[in-house]
Amino acid sequence: QVQLVESGGGLVQAGGSLRLSCAASGRTFSSYAMGWFRQAPGKERKFVAAISWSGGSIYYADSVKGRFTISRDNAKNTVYLQMNSLKPEDTAVYYCAADISGTWPPFQYDYWGQGTQVTVSS
Repeated sequence: QVQLVESGGGLVQAGGSLRLSCAASGRTFSSYAMGWFRQAPGKERKFVAAISWSGGSIYYADSVKGRFTISRDNAKNTVYLQMNSLKPEDTAVYYCAADISGTWPPFQYDYWGQGTQVTVSS
């Protein structure tokens, strides 16, 4: 069983920055691929970024490339999402997720956090 807890969301003005964190339970966090997703009101949940177990492979949705950075600290069982140059359209609930299969790219995500709200004002 893996538990994921996101934090770091909040209200920020357009052009600002936030850093989201996702703390994971479990002794084998370093073997999981991790991802960030977001869901805006009335819309489907969408992929944002993913990172391999080692951090050596990363990919992003086109909408966030150059503005968001995903990273992980396996010693702290935590994955991060640094969000810069935020836009109102980035407003959403952000979720982290874990793929425990060990494959890359992630095939499916097995565990999800509860989400953290990010609101970007214009």
